Amino acid sequence: MAEETEKKEITEAVEDDNEIEEVPKEQFMTFKCGVEIFGISIKYVNEIIGLQQVTKVPDTEDFIIGLINLRGKVIPVIDVRIRFGMEPLEYNDRTSVIVIDVKSTVIGLIVDEIDGVSAFSEKEITPPPSVSDLESQARKYVFGIGRNDDEVRLLLDPDKLINGTDDKEEEEEKEEEEE
Repeated sequence: MAEETEKKEITEAVEDDNEIEEVPKEQFMTFKCGVEIFGISIKYVNEIIGLQQVTKVPDTEDFIIGLINLRGKVIPVIDVRIRFGMEPLEYNDRTSVIVIDVKSTVIGLIVDEIDGVSAFSEKEITPPPSVSDLESQARKYVFGIGRNDDEVRLLLDPDKLINGTDDKEEEEEKEEEEE
C-alpha cells in the first residue's frame, strides 16, 4: 500500500548501441514571473493554492508580503517578483501560492501563474550563464537551466530563494574572508 502512494520517478529510455538505459528525470513545478518561466523541484512543493487574505507584518523585507492561515497553520508568504527585483504586479485570478518546505521551513511563494510540471535529466540541466538578460537579482537564485525539446526553464534553488543574502552582505562576507 505504501508503495502505491509513493511518488513515481520519471525515467526516459535512452538507446545506446542496442542497450536501453533508464535515465532518471527530476520533476519541477514551473511557474511564470514576468516573461520568464522558472522551475522549483517538486520534492519541495507541498501544494498549490489560490491567493488568500494576507496579514501584513510591519518592519519586514519588502518581498515578504505577510502571513496566511493555511488550515490553522500560519505561514509567511513572499512575492517572487519582488524578490527578483521585478516591478510588483497587481494580483489576479491566475496568481497562485506555491507552498514549499525547505529544511523544515514552510513558506508560500506568490507567483504570477502556474505553468505546469517539467521533467529534466541531469544531462538536460546546465549551469546558468554568467551574462544573461535575466534580472541580476533573479540570477542569484538560479542553480541551472533545464533544456529539453522546445522547453527552457530557469531552475531555482529554494534555499537561496528564501534565505538568500543581499549583495551588501555577500560583499561584507568576502571582505571578512580576505582579511
